[in-house]
Amino acid sequence: MRKKVTVVGAGNVGANCALRIADKELADVVLVDVVEGVPQGKGLDLLQSGPVQGYDVMLTGANDYEPTANSDIAIITAGFPRKPGMSRDDLLLANYDVVRMATEQVAKHSPNCILIVVTNPLDAMAQAAYWVSQFSKNRVIGMAGILDSARFRTFIAQELNVSVENVTAVVMGGHGDTMVPLVRLSGVSGIPLTELMDQATIDKIVTRTRNGGAEIVKYLKTGSAYYAPSAAAVEMAESILKDKKKVLPCAAYLEGEYGINGLFVGVPVKLGARGIEQIYEIKLKDEEQAMLKKSADSVQELVDVLKKK
Repeated sequence: MRKKVTVVGAGNVGANCALRIADKELADVVLVDVVEGVPQGKGLDLLQSGPVQGYDVMLTGANDYEPTANSDIAIITAGFPRKPGMSRDDLLLANYDVVRMATEQVAKHSPNCILIVVTNPLDAMAQAAYWVSQFSKNRVIGMAGILDSARFRTFIAQELNVSVENVTAVVMGGHGDTMVPLVRLSGVSGIPLTELMDQATIDKIVTRTRNGGAEIVKYLKTGSAYYAPSAAAVEMAESILKDKKKVLPCAAYLEGEYGINGLFVGVPVKLGARGIEQIYEIKLKDEEQAMLKKSADSVQELVDVLKKK
């Protein structure tokens, strides 16, 4: 039986998710969007790339959720993008309505699926999807840490002129400017970062990582990043669909881990067929724990606003 993935939102992130899933032949894809004709047109265009690219999956588009029934995974990308000067948090209430409606429909038609949430502000939207779906916590996951770590790894590789494949980096916390790049646990082929560059250079890279999304928004002016976010979401989907059990930084619902309770925050997790199969609790230093708490507090503020809705 072939796997099936629903991608909610046929914009830049959603369409690229569909393309990457097809390219890897992970599953059949249903692209859903409220705008008439857009998911159908993009779905057909992606389908017609198959003979050239050599992938053999079914890609369809729809404005309703009937065709999504019995999906294994639903990736929620729908929402309003950031504009220059906007923070992820500015999107909170507008995107809450989008995510709520999408989650209701996905849960109705695919009650056993795993949700991957990409819409910003990421951690708060994952929390909203968790509330609305009433799924178990292992089946609602936010895509953030993989993207933030990819940015961190990219900047490290650029600075040192080494292959990104040899760079490992860990970024925890909320998906915003309070994220916590863990320099102590990042390096190149086992060599600690602190032995490869001075503190000023490390600080510069950490700051650029925290502002990675805003840097792209500033260039694009009318939208936000989509190639790297879609790649990150599909890495999560692949680990789940193939039961690869990759250890990746994702937004997970914490119940006491790291001293955080009842909140989605980015931490290292094992992703397999059941979704989040394990949360890894790293022993943090006092200053790292303080940064993580500050990041969680900023997520909590957004969640408190949603609770009043």
